[in-house]
Amino acid sequence: MVDFSFELGSFIAILDYLGTIAFAVTGASKAIAHKADIFGIIVLASVVGVAGGVTRDVIFGRFPNAFSDPIYIGLAVAVGVAMFFLYAKFKSKMETWLVFDAVGLGVFSIIGASIAHQVVGMEFLPMLLGGLITAIGGGILRDVFVREIPIVFVKEVYAVASVIGIIVFYGTLSYGVEIQVASIVGIVVTTGIRLLAMKFNWNLPNVRES
Repeated sequence: MVDFSFELGSFIAILDYLGTIAFAVTGASKAIAHKADIFGIIVLASVVGVAGGVTRDVIFGRFPNAFSDPIYIGLAVAVGVAMFFLYAKFKSKMETWLVFDAVGLGVFSIIGASIAHQVVGMEFLPMLLGGLITAIGGGILRDVFVREIPIVFVKEVYAVASVIGIIVFYGTLSYGVEIQVASIVGIVVTTGIRLLAMKFNWNLPNVRES
């Protein structure tokens, strides 16, 4: 049987690092697609990797992890540099970057909800807010920086996947399941819905001009 008794803080930190890497990849790939130089690539990778978490921490009255732990910026910068040198080799596999985005969405949705849970306890709205801000904040800035409409407003089911994953996470916790297990379930649900939405082109209704 798998042992989920390891320290919660370490578990959240590991997930946060993974989410930072995943979103930094999407930021770097977007910068490259818009012909940015290596400095622009590193900046956008860093912004996307940490902006959502920084905003979340400020709202919940915490000193941002990205400012106190150099690993976050270090990971984002490393991803930017790696993408600069390796992008041409993997350019034909663009679907890989979309998978990274889906994984980042899942991880950051549940990270944000978990941190809100640590701060306020089992309160659904703060957990939902914390998860959404962490999950979509960096992506919105990424798209604004390159003058695109944020993907969360126009693409296949995106923020809704985050909301559903957070609801599942909250519901699982409500049944007394350990937070580590609930986090894994929430991440899998969010990421899975996002991947299915991309595969089958699931979209929310929009206004149809006559």
